[in-house]
Amino acid sequence: MIIRTVEHYDLNNLTDLMYQYIVDFYKRPKPPIEKIHNLIETLIEKNKGIQFVAEQDGNLIGFATLYFSFSTTKADKITVMNDLFVVENFRGTGVAQELFKSCETFTKENGYASMSWVTATDNYRAQRFYEKMGGSLGKWLNYSI
Repeated sequence: MIIRTVEHYDLNNLTDLMYQYIVDFYKRPKPPIEKIHNLIETLIEKNKGIQFVAEQDGNLIGFATLYFSFSTTKADKITVMNDLFVVENFRGTGVAQELFKSCETFTKENGYASMSWVTATDNYRAQRFYEKMGGSLGKWLNYSI
C-alpha cells in the first residue's frame, strides 16, 4: 500500500470512492458528478486544500482531505481534516493510520499551527481511532446551518 497525493488520473476512481463515503457511509444525497470533479480538481491544485489517497494494487482504498484555513485565536494558519475514509474491507488494517499520519506530517512540515477535525457524535469507532492517534476532545461545540 502507498499513500500519495491525488493526481488527475485518479478522477474517476476517486469519484467512486467519494460517493461510497458520501452516499453509502454518511447516507447523504449524491452530489452531481460535476461538483465532485470540481472539488477533486481544486484539491489537485493544492492551494485551498490537499487530498491524500491510499492505493493498493492499483486500486484506491481510502482518502483523507485537508482544507487550509486560519485560526484567529492562534493568529496562524491551520489545517482541517475534513475527511478520512477507508473502504470497509480495509478498515482495521492500518490504512487509516497512514492517511492520518500523512495529514499530520503535511501540517507540521508546512508550518501550520495545528490540525483539527470533527466526527459524528455516534461514530464511536472514529472517536476511538482519533484518541488512539493522540487526539483529544476539544472544548468547542460545532454547529452548522
